[in-house]
Amino acid sequence: MTDPLRLRRARALARRQGGVVSRRQLYGLGVTRYEVRSQVRAGRWQLIGDQAVVLHNGAVSDEGHRWAAVFSGGPRAQLDGAASLVASGLQRYDVARIRVSVPRGARVRSSSRYDIRQTRRWSRDDEVGSGIPRTRPAVAAVREALWARTDRQATYVLTLVVQQGLARPADLAREALRIRRDKRRLLVQATVDDLLDGGRSLGEIDVVRELRRRGLPPPSQQALRRDRRGRYYLDLHWPDLRLVVEIDGIHHTWAENVVGDALRQNSLALAGDTVLRVPLLGLRVDPDAFYGQIAEAIAAAQRRVA
Repeated sequence: MTDPLRLRRARALARRQGGVVSRRQLYGLGVTRYEVRSQVRAGRWQLIGDQAVVLHNGAVSDEGHRWAAVFSGGPRAQLDGAASLVASGLQRYDVARIRVSVPRGARVRSSSRYDIRQTRRWSRDDEVGSGIPRTRPAVAAVREALWARTDRQATYVLTLVVQQGLARPADLAREALRIRRDKRRLLVQATVDDLLDGGRSLGEIDVVRELRRRGLPPPSQQALRRDRRGRYYLDLHWPDLRLVVEIDGIHHTWAENVVGDALRQNSLALAGDTVLRVPLLGLRVDPDAFYGQIAEAIAAAQRRVA
């Protein structure tokens, strides 16, 4: 029979780990292999793989599965990518399969449930110092962008991590510079540049070049305007068409900029201008839709002045 004191200690540990402990942890508390086997055979406990033990017989929580994935990966395993971000607090992002990274040369146990992989990028310095073993949010975000199914998803996760305050753009930039070889390296670095500069890194020059390629008239760039509140610059302006396009980087979603942006847009509208707001993220992931709206606005304005 399992010693009650050892059992209480095991349950206390499990409560901090989503109901899951490793065999190594149990043995460290003095619970024997025979006692684990007896509890499992009695239906009081359950096993996930050969390393994780669930100290109840109900459904395993998401947190419990994350701990089980780490235990399945071995002593140097770290949650990585989306699983690491969710464990750090990321919201509104789905985890298709829990990813665990281990260093090159480590034994990788086969698992149909978890994605356990060796990686040359593994480093103990990348790990968060408390809680479940996992990579730091900036590291996890950049890697999740590299592993994402689509460019749209890659851009979205980088933006979401900054918007939710898990990492600063500068943190992402440092991690992006570590990428030496990857098919998505340039996209990741360009997106991080956008997050750093609030939209300026894409550059009005690039947008104007794309407008010309699509057969649209070029705007006046960085036009200076004045209102009762002072001077401000417009990103793209067609003065003869009374059309303004503002390219919004992530900084436009921050509270301290919302009021100023609204007042500026209202001032332009009161003066008779049509104002389109184009999120930089939109130009990255769905350019045809936004350039299509610009084309519609230009065509409508040309009809008005004809």
